[in-house]
Amino acid sequence: MTPEEGVAQLFGLYEKWGNSNYIGEEVSQLQHAQQAARQARLSGASEGTILGAFLHDVGHIIGLERNLPEMNYNGTKLGTVDHDKIGEDYLRNLGFPDEITEFVRGHVQAKRYLVWKDKNYHDKLTEASKGTLVCQGGPMTAEEAKLFENQPNFQDILLMRTWDEKAKDPDLPVEDNREMMEMALKILKST
Repeated sequence: MTPEEGVAQLFGLYEKWGNSNYIGEEVSQLQHAQQAARQARLSGASEGTILGAFLHDVGHIIGLERNLPEMNYNGTKLGTVDHDKIGEDYLRNLGFPDEITEFVRGHVQAKRYLVWKDKNYHDKLTEASKGTLVCQGGPMTAEEAKLFENQPNFQDILLMRTWDEKAKDPDLPVEDNREMMEMALKILKST
């Protein structure tokens, strides 16, 4: 698959499923993705990190496309089971570099880590995020946390968690995805 075909396929999923509700929050999948990317940009992040922030929940979109099993907590559907791994694998198969695929995979681990590290972090999560935390294994163990802390992009993945939590404003309108598409194409062509 050429980089152009990969970008068309990827963003075709956002076109088809982007208006779907984002796992029990008051925003759509596309609003959440764009707001996470905006948070990364405001933090002065690199293009790869900005794109990783945009794509961090692509596994939920793939789950909608493929009708994959959903997380369910107290009767509430909370998105695709293992969406982080599904998103990572999908993007890797399109040719995206580890800088992005590990970022997609790591954002769930960051939530589990932060709940382990800071007992007050759990209280700051939305109800939907608390539900997904349970479905995703709950807080890390000390052993898991030590391994996670040794990842080369550990600090960026922790920042992703803050961007993820801030990317839930229902009043921010959806924008054109052209800039993200161009960024994705540039990154795919450079790998």
